[in-house]
Amino acid sequence: MLFKTSKINEFRLWGLLLTLGGMGLMIVGLAGVVFNWGSIGKIIAGIFMVIGMIAMLGSMAIYFSAGMLSTSAVTLECPECGKVTKVLGKTDRCMFCKTVLTFDSRYASPSDTNLEATDKQ
Repeated sequence: MLFKTSKINEFRLWGLLLTLGGMGLMIVGLAGVVFNWGSIGKIIAGIFMVIGMIAMLGSMAIYFSAGMLSTSAVTLECPECGKVTKVLGKTDRCMFCKTVLTFDSRYASPSDTNLEATDKQ
C-alpha cells in the first residue's frame, strides 16, 4: 500500500484526487474564455473541459468500485483500537489506527506469531 492506509480509504483518496484534478483542469481551461483570448482561448477551454470531464468520470468509476468493494468487505474489530474496521484481501490496515491486520499467519509479524504460540500453551 502506497500511503499506509486501509485499501478502501486509498481508493477513496485517488477518487478525490481525480475529482479535484478534473475540476482544476476545467477551471484552468476556462481562463481562455474569461480573459478573452479569442478563438484559441475557446479551443483551449474546450480541450481542458473534455480532459477534466474524463477525469471526473474516472473518479466516479473509482468511487463506485470503492463502494462496491466496501459492501463486500469483511468487518472485524481491531485488536489495537477496538473499533470495527473493514478488511480487503489477506492483509489490510485498520481505518483508524493504521495497524496491519491479516487473516493469514504467513503475513503476520514475528511478534504476533509468538503471542499466538504463547496463547495456545
